[in-house]
Amino acid sequence: MNNKFDVVVIGAGPAGYVAAIRAAQHGLSTACIDAWVSQDGQVSFGGTCLNAGCIPSKALLESSELYHRAKVDFGKHGISVGELSLDLATMQARKSGIVKQLCRGIGALFKANGISGLGGRGRLLPDNKVEYTPHGGEPELIEAEHVILATGSEPVELPSVPFDGKIVVDSSGALAFDMVPERLGVIGAGVIGLELGSVWQRLGAEVTILEAMDQFLFMADDQIAKEAQRQFKRQGLDIRLGARVQALEMTKSGARLAYEDTQGGHDISVDRVVVAVGRRPCTDGLLDPLAGVDVDARGFIDVDSVCRTTAANVWAVGDVVRGPMLAHKGSEEGVMVADLIAGEVAEMNYDIIPSIVYTSPEIAWVGKTEAELKTAGTAYKTGTFNFSASGRAQAMDQGAGLVKVISSSETDQILGVHIVGPMAGELIGEAVVALEFQASTEDLQRTIHGHPTLTEALHEAALSVDKRAIHAINH
Repeated sequence: MNNKFDVVVIGAGPAGYVAAIRAAQHGLSTACIDAWVSQDGQVSFGGTCLNAGCIPSKALLESSELYHRAKVDFGKHGISVGELSLDLATMQARKSGIVKQLCRGIGALFKANGISGLGGRGRLLPDNKVEYTPHGGEPELIEAEHVILATGSEPVELPSVPFDGKIVVDSSGALAFDMVPERLGVIGAGVIGLELGSVWQRLGAEVTILEAMDQFLFMADDQIAKEAQRQFKRQGLDIRLGARVQALEMTKSGARLAYEDTQGGHDISVDRVVVAVGRRPCTDGLLDPLAGVDVDARGFIDVDSVCRTTAANVWAVGDVVRGPMLAHKGSEEGVMVADLIAGEVAEMNYDIIPSIVYTSPEIAWVGKTEAELKTAGTAYKTGTFNFSASGRAQAMDQGAGLVKVISSSETDQILGVHIVGPMAGELIGEAVVALEFQASTEDLQRTIHGHPTLTEALHEAALSVDKRAIHAINH
């Protein structure tokens, strides 16, 4: 193996493998080290996202949504499926097949771009040297002109509810259940908790979600969060806010969770518990004390606005640095850093990173919320459009939800777009482009949208800002 590279990336998740590919595209000799091993013992590039996060969760969300719709909604369309049955093993096998295919795809991309993909662990030493320990092998020394740290994150464990890998699991464990629990307790009503709760609720579990905060989806626009909460309640998700879990007691059939809220103490009995209270950066053991890279009290690597660390020619991207823990945020940081290493001018607009929750209805937003603008004292105007008035959404039998556009009262520049409804994760892309190019509400109003499409809802919401909506009553 070559032991000297222009760029060595530690971590092959969405931030790391993208950085490696971009660096190789610039003609830089590149190696990428990752420790992940698949269930069959093979090196599996892609990090948590591909192996046990974004991709497998979306596969199960899609499968469980189809099952739910076949059970509940197909009759409205005149479709009779007879007696419906669930083959969870096949569903899980399909998920695993998708994961394997995509992870192999990264390996193929490494090969096509001349990247040395190395299975094992990497550790940063002083003077841009990397200690690489292959699986089952002895440590080797690699020299690099530049090192990119991209080791990702891992689930936070609650001291009062420790993981046992069977009854009490993290998000990865919740994606691998071999049977549908009758009663599922989920701690945390964030993105991961809502998505995993939705999967198993659709497949037949009685799901209770305990959220310590008093406000539902506090990071989203309040109007959107309230509409989403209303829809989840209609679906049967039992979301209890202000519920602070105090203790776990293991029982013969599962576990009992004790929690407190404003009404006092309570407990619930469940078969399994999913803890989804956040993630922490994976930096333990990554850095030699003399490597010169500063880390804060929470384990995040200190970086500047373009992801430079405190050590020369050492960079850090993705979940190990400040900002939202989102795969697409890390990927774009990886591209930026590789471009900078290659001598190009590069930057990233952190103000327009979209957030998406892949429940049904989906939730997505980009830019500022009303609350943020009020706090900043910014004058703004809003417009909304309900999917119930969208012909395309009604044809899809998905008329719940709305689109909300927020613009500056002074300049008409679009400041934020917030969506709860069908395919919100896809629709938000148009809004991201609009914010990147500092589009005005009028720009969006004058943009022609196909009919009938879901994107018309965004067009109508923009028209509504100036009380010009065509397919809704202007107030």
